[in-house]
Amino acid sequence: MHNPCAVIPVYNHETAVPAVVDALLASGLPCVLVDDASSPACAAVLEHLAEREQVFLVKLAVNQGKGGAVMAGLREAARLGFSHALQVDADGQHDLRDVEAFIDHSRTHPDALICGYPQYDASVPKGRLYARYLTHVWVWINSLSLQIPDSMCGFRVYPLPPTLALIDSVKLGKRMDFDPEILVRLAWRNQPMRWLPTQVHYPQDGLSHFRLFHDNALISGMHTRLFFGMLLRAPLILWRRWQA
Repeated sequence: MHNPCAVIPVYNHETAVPAVVDALLASGLPCVLVDDASSPACAAVLEHLAEREQVFLVKLAVNQGKGGAVMAGLREAARLGFSHALQVDADGQHDLRDVEAFIDHSRTHPDALICGYPQYDASVPKGRLYARYLTHVWVWINSLSLQIPDSMCGFRVYPLPPTLALIDSVKLGKRMDFDPEILVRLAWRNQPMRWLPTQVHYPQDGLSHFRLFHDNALISGMHTRLFFGMLLRAPLILWRRWQA
């Protein structure tokens, strides 16, 4: 059965997140909010949102970072009985007019991970845009394929069983390194992936938690680990693809 929800990691986006929740509920999608140890003001907004029907709240006592919050939300989504989860940022950067198209595509291809292929407007920070191109190259190397055209966009529908099987078996990055790492590791497992274009804008409340130097260093370290992991796994990865 295809029973999707949305998972929204939140860290001090109290201004933007109510509109995100409104749009998702209007699309018929229940919401799992993950409070990643936000400020009292943001926590109060999330508590108020959780009073609504089909809105669920997970509270993390210690800030985990975006990846840690997403993983907590995916586990909660599975516990609540959902089969698929649409990852959505809380800052309003994702074009939620695309929600129905992504969910419909997931319903048609329930075993596939449905990933957003971002179409940027002029609001994208140039430093982040240029860094993405280097990440793309490393992802192609580390996945031994060109099947991942973009690994940084967090607008994607996860089929929960294979995703949680991965999360529970390896240690994934918990911050901005999460989005690319989980795609590479799922690609190693021959996870089907499909791509849909989606508009991305940065962000409506002016608050971004991407730390240019620190997070780029984390991502660089992640690529290095994946590279050596790929070398060890290359025969198995290629054998699985040949079998498929």
